[in-house]
Amino acid sequence: MKKYSELLKKNAMMIVLVLVYIFFTIMTDGQMFQPLNFNALITQNAYVYILAVGMLMCMLTGGNIDLSCGAFVCFMGAVGGILMVTKGVNTPVSILLMLVVGIIYGVILGYLIAYVNIPPWIATLAGFLAFRGWGTALLSANSTTGSIAPFPDLFLKIFSGKIFSTPITQFNMVCFCVGIVASILVVVLNVRARANKVKKGYEAESVVSLIVKTVLTVAAILLFAYKLAKAGGIPTVLVWVVAIVLIYHFITSKTTLGRYFYTIGGNAEATRLSGVDTKKIMFFAYLNMAVLTVITSYIVIARFQAANSTAGTNYEMDAIAGCVVGGVSAYGGSGTVFGMVVGATLIGVINLGMSLMGVDANWQKVVKGVVLLGAVVFDILANKDKKLS
Repeated sequence: MKKYSELLKKNAMMIVLVLVYIFFTIMTDGQMFQPLNFNALITQNAYVYILAVGMLMCMLTGGNIDLSCGAFVCFMGAVGGILMVTKGVNTPVSILLMLVVGIIYGVILGYLIAYVNIPPWIATLAGFLAFRGWGTALLSANSTTGSIAPFPDLFLKIFSGKIFSTPITQFNMVCFCVGIVASILVVVLNVRARANKVKKGYEAESVVSLIVKTVLTVAAILLFAYKLAKAGGIPTVLVWVVAIVLIYHFITSKTTLGRYFYTIGGNAEATRLSGVDTKKIMFFAYLNMAVLTVITSYIVIARFQAANSTAGTNYEMDAIAGCVVGGVSAYGGSGTVFGMVVGATLIGVINLGMSLMGVDANWQKVVKGVVLLGAVVFDILANKDKKLS
């Protein structure tokens, strides 16, 4: 019985995600299950996944967050609009210059937090206020409507196009085959990972837990592949999201740098005394967050096909919520990239489901707030049970 109780705890958010999706499918008379809404779930919520990856790295260091990322998306949109539309700078150079701006901000922010010892929430709150105002001012100065458009076709194709695109009426077999290949890889990697742990004498998850996790993951991949195949192909934004998620999963689970983030969150002083440069890790966390925010700005601009002053509003809150709901500890030191993906997907499903139901935006915030609080309570109770046992 204890084994199944642990299994339920480990997969609680995955189960909640499935139940919430079924609920919204029923409440929207099946609209949530339409291929175009599967596509919308990815394209409309890609920003949550990418920002949440960066937020995860910050939170691992001790529950630290970045409040400026949403406003910085707005500011970078204004910079991109001025470069590509107003000044006519070619797309590759503009993308590179925007990245340079992001790196400069990341270096300054990381230095202030890591070496000047300014609390992260104060340093990023300053950015939250400054970049929202600066971005809006730049847009107003370069456009009478407060919005800059149209962006070059090449930029839109890179960040909002489709791979192996076909008409929506035609089933995209290449897209579905990619889903099958991805499913096979998931099965092989999961089985190999458990076998390696058993071989080396490490603690490994039970066979039942492995089967449940693998079946749910494969089912989700195949369902998405099937629906995207009926929606015209693979969105390029999905490629960006998957690539970033896999890269950071590798960093956090397979590299020494990744382990340092966890150890700092667990006990920063002990980590420092063991010879790890904790300031450098903190610096990297916020530099990394700035770079991922620039990538998010590319995707947001391409999605709206314009730079506007409302871009990035509350994005930082969705990113934090995606992390916490996905099992990232609010105190730092624990959490996984794939757990964050589940949490971010749940936030995306709630966003899309309530929008399709026509729920007022204010009530949407109420629901997400309750979900966030519930996730934190669950995390605290689960950790308390572990300590008692």
